[in-house]
Amino acid sequence: MKEFKVTPIRNGTVIDHITVGMALKVLKIIGVKDDVNSTVSVLIHVPSKKAGWKDIVKIEDRELDPKELDRIALISPNATINIIRDYNVAEKFIVEVPNVIKGIMKCSNPGCITNKDEPVEPEFVVESKKPITLRCVYCDRVTTDVAENIR
Repeated sequence: MKEFKVTPIRNGTVIDHITVGMALKVLKIIGVKDDVNSTVSVLIHVPSKKAGWKDIVKIEDRELDPKELDRIALISPNATINIIRDYNVAEKFIVEVPNVIKGIMKCSNPGCITNKDEPVEPEFVVESKKPITLRCVYCDRVTTDVAENIR
């Protein structure tokens, strides 16, 4: 049987150990659209020794900023980031869920001031990292449905 392999990238980012089924959500929350000018490889439901199954995203010629890493950590807290430079892994780390989340999620409470026409940036305190549980600092709404509320 022939084995198909995804080609290595020269420079860019590999997001490995994404929670299975979340690769397309990762692309959405970091703003990768069909108008991107570089190669994006998406592997879904790949065998994993650690978790059984995983997803992988490879983005050529792009390194992620801290806010993008925070977004990934919220929906896939075990994801590993590999920064590739000249075909080699220059940096490798696991994303970390921050203690405070600002401006990257909306509150699930429609009556929250952050969902009104007020210039108030949504802010959450992380109550628990496993499972991820967040509390809005304005209305005290607690949410575990993080993936649905990421902007």
